Amino acid sequence: MRTFASIAELAGAVGEVIGPGPWHRVEQDRVNAFADATGDHQWIHIDPERAATGPYGTTVAHGYLTLSLLPALMRDVYQVEGVRMGINYGLNRVRFPAPLRTGDSIRVSAEIVAVDPVPGGVQLVARVTVEPDRGGKPCCVAETVSRLYAEEESG
Repeated sequence: MRTFASIAELAGAVGEVIGPGPWHRVEQDRVNAFADATGDHQWIHIDPERAATGPYGTTVAHGYLTLSLLPALMRDVYQVEGVRMGINYGLNRVRFPAPLRTGDSIRVSAEIVAVDPVPGGVQLVARVTVEPDRGGKPCCVAETVSRLYAEEESG
């Protein structure tokens, strides 16, 4: 876990790669819950018997499930002190180079690409890579855009 003492210190880290964070296992129950939440019940995600004979030999997580885990995964990689609020502002680019097989563990690393001022804080662009414990290609590479807002100064 990398702790930045301030937004200014984060801005000084442009170009640095932070992480990787700890491993997190993605189990079938989480994949099933995501399928229920999104209405995407394709057999490659929720039918272990059929998926065993499919292209991946097992069920795989939805790409958007992997993407939705980024905020939680990133919480274990870095924190910035002096921030009262952070929001997900968007994404510039997302790719899913390899499937995330159900039961695999994943971890994340992030390259700080840009930290630019916005009213009340900064806009952070990070190139995030999600790697599976089985090795090979990453299961997600995304350029995330976040806004971090500084704590109100007292006095």
